[in-house]
Amino acid sequence: MYDKTLICVPIFEKNYKSVLRSAKNAIEAGADLLEIRIDAIENPNPDDVSSVLKYINYPLIATNRKIEEGGLFKGSEFERVEILLAATKHADFVDIELGTDKEHMQKIIKASKSTIISFHDFNKTPSMDFLLEIIRRERDLGDIAKFAVMPQNISDTLVVLNVLSKVQNTVGISMGDMGRYTRVIAPLFGSPITFASLNNKSAPGQLDISSTTNFLDKLGNW
Repeated sequence: MYDKTLICVPIFEKNYKSVLRSAKNAIEAGADLLEIRIDAIENPNPDDVSSVLKYINYPLIATNRKIEEGGLFKGSEFERVEILLAATKHADFVDIELGTDKEHMQKIIKASKSTIISFHDFNKTPSMDFLLEIIRRERDLGDIAKFAVMPQNISDTLVVLNVLSKVQNTVGISMGDMGRYTRVIAPLFGSPITFASLNNKSAPGQLDISSTTNFLDKLGNW
């Protein structure tokens, strides 16, 4: 689906001014894609979110992660979805969790240019068969499948890479320090996107954009 793995920098800020400043810095640092973590913004609303995304005018993922999925959004599910629907006007991708209510999910999918359907497990790494079934369900719904899981041992990180070797258009992440290496190895397995930090890490084990860029450049010469 993609000629190369895109480096995405999550923008994880509390106010719109900081979002714009960090977005500018990430673009200058060489990010291919920005993930605007709407849930990190204090009291976000549909109109302001839409305006900020339009102003940034750069390839974007809009994410409004609920608390149950490791996010910070404190409003109702209806409010969360309304904000995401407003974001579809200017976002290239909308990230929506697999566990989202079917009716809400279909509204977002229909309105979006492209979607990333995501699954998170912050406690463990499920079995390969379980993850392959999750990916199948995600791919049936959206354009890119994504899963992020927590390893308990090094074998768990290999499960993630093994899964990626069997699927396409899938972002797979083994979180934490133990799984850190999977973020830069995943492109060898066809991952369309890898995530790197600018300053504030939005997920455990995330490498900075400079280290990620340098490593991917070296991979490209193999």
